[in-house]
Amino acid sequence: MDSTAPLADSAPITPHRPDERRWRDVVRRPPGQTSYDFFKRKAARRIAGVSLLLALVIAPIAWFIATESAEGEVVSLAIEESKRFLKHFDAVELSGPQAQQKSAQAAKFLAGGLFDIVEIYGPKGQKLAESLTELGERIEHSLPGHGRPDYREPFYESVRLEQGQWALRVLIPLQNERSQEASGYFEGVRVVPEWQQEEIHASALKIAIVAFLGALLCGAAIYPIVVRLSAENEQKTLEVLDSHISMMEALGRAIAKRDSDTGAHNYRVAWISARIAEEMGVAGKRMQALIAGSFLHDVGKIGISDAILLKPGKLDDEEMATMRTHVALGEEIVTGMGWLDGAHEVVAGHHEKWDGSGYPRRLAKEAIPLSARIFAVADVFDALSSKRPYKDPLPFDQVMAILRRDCGTHFDPDVMAAFERIAQEVSDRLIDGSEQGARRLLEGVIRDHFAIQ
Repeated sequence: MDSTAPLADSAPITPHRPDERRWRDVVRRPPGQTSYDFFKRKAARRIAGVSLLLALVIAPIAWFIATESAEGEVVSLAIEESKRFLKHFDAVELSGPQAQQKSAQAAKFLAGGLFDIVEIYGPKGQKLAESLTELGERIEHSLPGHGRPDYREPFYESVRLEQGQWALRVLIPLQNERSQEASGYFEGVRVVPEWQQEEIHASALKIAIVAFLGALLCGAAIYPIVVRLSAENEQKTLEVLDSHISMMEALGRAIAKRDSDTGAHNYRVAWISARIAEEMGVAGKRMQALIAGSFLHDVGKIGISDAILLKPGKLDDEEMATMRTHVALGEEIVTGMGWLDGAHEVVAGHHEKWDGSGYPRRLAKEAIPLSARIFAVADVFDALSSKRPYKDPLPFDQVMAILRRDCGTHFDPDVMAAFERIAQEVSDRLIDGSEQGARRLLEGVIRDHFAIQ
């Protein structure tokens, strides 16, 4: 609030004594759980969750790939052995007069060894020979049928039979060495024995378990790296934050040397503003900007001469106009200072009024930034409730009556409604009126809203 009388009831902020807590102590050592411990637990939970999720995704994929790989190995062996035996029985060229005899000999030899069903076809897809084991005869009707063979590359089909058995059907084109054209076709069906299935599944399971554990171990290896990097980042952040808060306090100290009441007043209005904002759900950077702006709302008074700032009597119109320039001077000080840019809204708008009759821009209603509307209530409440050289503090009920009277003209009704809910608590906690008491209250909100979480 603009002053028309000297404000000398509070001593200026003095340099810190050795036993006096610094803002950085508040930020770096919050009571109870530290932000670093909180982060470590949070990081552990998240990394463990992600690692477990990856493990649960990777393990089935690894199992599937291992199973497919084992199938491929079985089929590759069957293909190679089939070609070798067919060549041995001269059953690759199947266009001569002895093609059927050679095909029958090869089919009979291969059935019961690698395959349970063997079929050999001629170059035009006509069946030349077929041989089945006893098991092959039992499962033949369960196999899906197919048309005349005309494929050019070997391939295989995995078939689940009605009896719950697992069969691999291998299909191989037989090529004429001279023309590289198909001279016939070989088809073999192997019912994978139970022991081999168990072996494939056991091997795939081992690989899946290794993949599962690998994902978990990867998360465990990453955790200390993330924590260490975060600790370094937090330390740097805290150092920057410490310098910011120290800058804010230094500016407050400079203001106090010009206006001796400002020290205690700054602590009180910054705390009251933060409490109203908490009641309205303000948090994060908006809350930090409100606290900084409330603490530095009168920073522009540094540029007002002592003759006006400390004049014992009422200011005349010209002097009042000069006094009001502290708003513009304050804007110039905080604008472009990075972290203090957020204080601009309160510094620029703390003398605006809800009905548009304030200064310097005569803003009205929601055109006034919320932080400035919150501060207006806190500022007037503190001015009326505090002892000044030219007045005694007013009783709480009288202060609230004045605020209610100006609701809708000076003050935002929504902000007043929020303040009404906490006004008695605010008054009770500021009852001692000391600068150190107000400072401790502000330390609490600094800890709650500036500490790294």
